[in-house]
Parts: sequence; structure tokens; C-alpha cells
Amino acid sequence: MKRWSLARQFFAGQLVFVFVLTSCISWVLYLDAEQNTYDAASERMLSVAGTIALDPLVRNAVGGLDPAAELQPYAVAVMNGLGVDFVTIMAPDRTRFTHRNPEQIGLPYIGSVAEALAGSPHIETYTGTLGPSIRAIAPVKDATGAVVAMVAAGITVDRAAIARNAQLPLVGLIALGALCFGALSSFVLSRHLRRATLGLGTDELARMFVFYDSVLHSVREGLLLTDPVGRLVLYNDQAARLLGLDGNRAGSLTRAADLLLPTSLTELLASGRQAFDEVHLTKSRVLVLNQTPAVPPGGNNRGGRTPGGKDSSETGSLGTVTTIRDHTEIESLAGELQTMRTLAEALRAQTHEHANRLHTIVSLIELDRRADALEFATKDLQQSQQLTDRVVAAVDEPFVAALLVGKAAQANERGIELSIEVAEAMGDAGIEAGDLVTIVGNLLDNAFDAAAASDGRRVELAIGSAEGPRGGLRLVVEDSGPGFSAGESRRAFDLGFSTKEHSGSGRGIGLALVRQAVQRHGGTLEVTTSELGGAAFAVVLPSRAGARPAADAQ
Repeated sequence: MKRWSLARQFFAGQLVFVFVLTSCISWVLYLDAEQNTYDAASERMLSVAGTIALDPLVRNAVGGLDPAAELQPYAVAVMNGLGVDFVTIMAPDRTRFTHRNPEQIGLPYIGSVAEALAGSPHIETYTGTLGPSIRAIAPVKDATGAVVAMVAAGITVDRAAIARNAQLPLVGLIALGALCFGALSSFVLSRHLRRATLGLGTDELARMFVFYDSVLHSVREGLLLTDPVGRLVLYNDQAARLLGLDGNRAGSLTRAADLLLPTSLTELLASGRQAFDEVHLTKSRVLVLNQTPAVPPGGNNRGGRTPGGKDSSETGSLGTVTTIRDHTEIESLAGELQTMRTLAEALRAQTHEHANRLHTIVSLIELDRRADALEFATKDLQQSQQLTDRVVAAVDEPFVAALLVGKAAQANERGIELSIEVAEAMGDAGIEAGDLVTIVGNLLDNAFDAAAASDGRRVELAIGSAEGPRGGLRLVVEDSGPGFSAGESRRAFDLGFSTKEHSGSGRGIGLALVRQAVQRHGGTLEVTTSELGGAAFAVVLPSRAGARPAADAQ
């Protein structure tokens, strides 16, 4: 039986329960029929005995010279007419005047007579000459109220049993109907349970739960389960950490729309649509999500559901399964790789330019114009060194300094005039180098692309100390590009938004990463119209020097 499915065990248990219940009901109905038959027979015998006791013929005959001769024909007629097994009229001393068997006339009556002698009729079941019988005894009183005789009327228990047994077919039909109805209900419920449990047994379900629970909390990816209406059913520890959820993994059926998640994440979880490697940003993380419908074996739903959950419920989907991967460190490494790539491109451009300048210097020397060659070399070295020294001296971070030097070379190669103004002695703001590289690098890349499409082709970067009690760092990047309209300004930092032509999946992430980094440090970010004609991005990052690292917030 342990190998049976849960549905089969339930069906067998229900059948046993229904059989036991039906047997109990049948027994109660049988006892009730027996009691009703006894009560009906007792009431009938009491009526017969009472009627005979009130008959003047009986009262007068018991006072005559030969009561038996006068009352026996009367009793026989009553017994035959009413279908009574016996009617015994007797004297107060139990002497019978009548009996079904004439040989018993004159012999003492067998039964209780005390109550009748006291003037009250009573009913009893007693074993007499005809066997066990249900009988009623009523007193016969004269005009003064004295008991002058007694009348006993009764039927045998066997005749009462016949009447009781006549009701057994009805009892059987009721029991059979209850058994059939209970069995059918159990079958329907077991079929539903079989579909719900996929035909698995209790041991299999228990083992599956243990395995699945272990897998759920051992995987390194976040896992979310939602029902067809977009409510969270279950999530593992990694998902709780990545999304900032509480530890109640059993799911209080909270709607995704009620969670404090970014709008893009909320819309994805609430819609239930399919998603493949979609990038979503929280305040502190870069997350890659995949989402697919949860379909039972044999289901054919692969298209997800429309907002509102109609498609899933109609096609058999139980909800959605969402996996979450943390790409924050990968994006950080990608930013550092982009910095190295920028530096490599800058070195390549500088190598090409320096080769040309070196050829110029060599040619001047060959032409015996050594003074001009020395002046040309010194001037070129001073211009490059001044920029490098100014950046390195002001920005106490080699990665950012290298980035700015590389971006200057990149701007020169693209024919863009890059102006960098760095305030002296800004101090240590305590801001992570990776975040500074992300912010400065993406803002400059965006400014380069915008300025390249304009006539001015100019970009300005200003780095200085932020005003206010908390101090910190202030960055302003301006370009001479086309700028943003009012609607584009509001959407500029949304993930996936881009004003560039042929923007695809690789577009629209740079400014979103900038906003994420700024929010992670509690800073501010705004975009306005630049004096150069394009867009101006202003970033203020409060000083975090000496502060404890903030916990990941959503």
C-alpha cells in the first residue's frame, strides 16, 4: 500500500470510511425501525385492551355466573377481527375467562398484573403460553371504580418482527444509496487529488519535497515562484538577498506590485510574460532575469500570460518561474575592462601620433635645425605632462586618472575638443574607484557620442569639491550635442532608453549604470541644457570617507 499513489490511498481510505459510516447508519436505521415497530404494536395493543375493558358487555359478563361461556366467543371474534394473537379476560386473581387456546381457560394468567390491579394500564414484553409477546393490560372497573377484572391483549414478538422486517428493504435502499454516493464522491475527489499530485505517492511526495527544498536553497541563483495572478508563492534565500525581501520563504502570497522593487522588475513579475536574459537594475545591483511559465507535465503553454493572468489560467499554467543572476561584479569588471580598452586605444593613438612627431623631430635634426626640434619636442611633452600632472595631482585615484588621460587621447582621435578642469586638493571623498570609473567613463562616452553628431564637437568635464556640510565630489559633463527634449530628460536614465539610431539590446545601459552608482552612494544626478547647446549632467557624491560601507539596499 505504501507504493500506492496518494490519490489511490485517499480513495481506499474514503471507501473504508464510507462503508463503516453506511454500516453504522444502517444499524441505527434498523434499531429505529425495530423501536418504531415495538412502539406501534404497544400502542395498538393498549388501545385494544382499553376498548375491551370499557365495553359494558365485558363489565356485566365478569359479574355473571359463567363469565367464560359468555366472554370466550366475544374474545375470539375480537382476535379474528383485529388480527390480535390473544385477548385474555381474567379475574382479579389471574383466573382466565378467555384464551386463544381454550384449554388454558380457568388457569392462572402469566404476566404482571400489579399495575392493572392498582387501576392503571401498562405495557410489557413477556413470555407466556404463546411465547414472547408484546402485551397491554387494562383494568375493568365497576360503577364504583373498583377493579372487577383485567383485559390483556397482545401479539407475539415474531409477528412484530415480521412488521419490522417489512421496513428492511427501505433501510437497505437508503444504505445502498449512501454507499454509492459516498463511493462516487470519493472517486471524484481522488481523481482531482491525482491530478493535483501528479499521481505521486506519499513517500515520493515527501522525498521530492526534501530534495526540492534542498535544491531551492543551495543554488547560487535567485529563484522566484509566482501564481497566475502575480502573487509571490515561494522564493529562496538568494532571491531574498538580491531583491531585499524578508526571510518568509513560504510566501504570504504578496502581490509583486506591493513589493518595494524597481518599476521594471515589478512589471515583469506582474505580467508573467516570458523573459530571456533581461537586464534590470536595483539601487545596488545589476540583475539578469529569465522568466518562463510553470506548466504541468503534458501542458502546452509556452507563451506565458498577458497582464491579468488570463492566458495562464486558461492554458493550464500554474504561474511563472523566475531565475535571477547577479551581474553586479561582472558589470564592474566590464567597466574596468572598458577602462583598460580605453587606455589601450589611447596608447595606440599616442603611439601613432608620437611616431609622426618623432619623424618630424628627426627630420628637423637632419635639416640641422636642432633648436626647432628641441622646442617642438619640449612643447609637446609639456602639454601632455601638464594634463597628466593636473589630473593625477587632483584625483587621488590611479584608475580615474588613467581613464581621464585615455579619454583625452580618445577625444583627440575622434576630433572632439575635450576640456578637463580639475580642482586642486579635493581631498579623499571615500568613493570607490569602480563607481567613479563607471560614472565618469559612461558620462564621457555618452557626451562623445552626442558631440560627434554636432558641429561644435566639444565636451567639457569639471571635477571639484561639492558644497555643503557633507562635502564630497561634484562632476559636471557638458557636450555640444543635440541635447534632450523634456520627455527624453525624464527617461534618460531608464534602462534600455537611447536616442541613438539602431539602438538595440546593447544600448541604453550606460546612463542607467550611472544612476545606479549615484544612488548607491546617496548622491544626486540631474540633466539640464548645457551652455554648449547640448546636455549637461551634474553629479554630486557625498563624502564617504570614514563611513562604514552601506548594506545593499533596494
